[in-house]
Amino acid sequence: MKKIIIYSALLLVGLVCSQLLPSFIAGYRQLQPVLMVLTMSALAYIMINVGREFEIDKTNLKQYRWDYVVAMTTATFPWIGVVLYFIFVLMPPELWSNADAWKETLVIGRFAAPTSAGVLFAMLAAAGLGATWMFSKARILAIFDDLDTVLLMIPLSILIVGWQPALGVTLLLMFGLLVLGYRYLHLWDIPSSAGSVMAYSVIIAVLCELFYLRSGVHFEVLLPAFVLGCMMKSQHETEADQQVSSLIAGVFMVLVGLSLPQIWGAVETPAADSLTLAMPAMSLVEITYHVLVISVIANLGKMFPLFCYRQEASVKERLALSISMWPRGEVGAGVLMISIGYGFGGPIVTISMLSLALNLVLTGVFIVIVRKLILSEAKEGERYEKART
Repeated sequence: MKKIIIYSALLLVGLVCSQLLPSFIAGYRQLQPVLMVLTMSALAYIMINVGREFEIDKTNLKQYRWDYVVAMTTATFPWIGVVLYFIFVLMPPELWSNADAWKETLVIGRFAAPTSAGVLFAMLAAAGLGATWMFSKARILAIFDDLDTVLLMIPLSILIVGWQPALGVTLLLMFGLLVLGYRYLHLWDIPSSAGSVMAYSVIIAVLCELFYLRSGVHFEVLLPAFVLGCMMKSQHETEADQQVSSLIAGVFMVLVGLSLPQIWGAVETPAADSLTLAMPAMSLVEITYHVLVISVIANLGKMFPLFCYRQEASVKERLALSISMWPRGEVGAGVLMISIGYGFGGPIVTISMLSLALNLVLTGVFIVIVRKLILSEAKEGERYEKART
């Protein structure tokens, strides 16, 4: 509980600073690329360690097909729900059949799809749930639904700006990494100390940023970092390594908060033909209402795992798994920054940012609920065993 409170406080500190610092520090926006590299380096560190612990049964790959279907659905339902709300509630009827309106909201609404793998794994580990069925399943689903988000951003980008060769290169790289991770699962005997993993993380983050600067296409660190961890030969973490990992997880929480774009006045020179930007301003009361509704829609869309895995887990475990999919963070913020880069704006982007911010602030609450559900299930199991004996 102590770690959860600390991590939640650090998220909130980063979030507040992301909104206040631009007003007090001249040239703060020029620091954004540096903050992005630092954030992605910390995320890469977490994902490498997740990959190091990741196990896959190569003799029974069929089981993972259903996991991917569940993850894809868990990412798609909140996305579709949010987009439909944007179109049919926030936009005027004359735009309901407008192709450009659908294109813009399809991209913006994708912020609601990905579970924040880095935030989730750090929080669940801090809650002492690393050895549970729920954690092992959440690890698979969160990685798959983040991967689904990254892959789907490619056709969405094509929809907005047209085909670019760099998009094809991105797809080939992703496919190649997946093949390498599967072929050399835990076979690569390379240094795995905290310092070594930190060096790998920075290299991956810098390479991904350079790829973006050269091609204009985002290549998230999530996949290469996870694959590297999968390829590394499993080695025991020392106590010192674990302390470093906890420190980096804490720093990552601050950086995720800092990575959130400016909620007010985020776009100064947007595209002139953006329909979302041309929407009239809303009052604070209206925005607050829509933020709450969007947040509920997005999180309800993440509840699909509750209806799956009935033979593997109890209702409480499946409910805990579904709620563990609620945290969103760095990937969702990345989607919103891509949207801003395309010139989209207006109240829809503001509502999306505030919804993401609200979700970040409540992450600790979500994990506490998950922890209570798992502990309650464990106690019921103990009482059942005692009754039998």
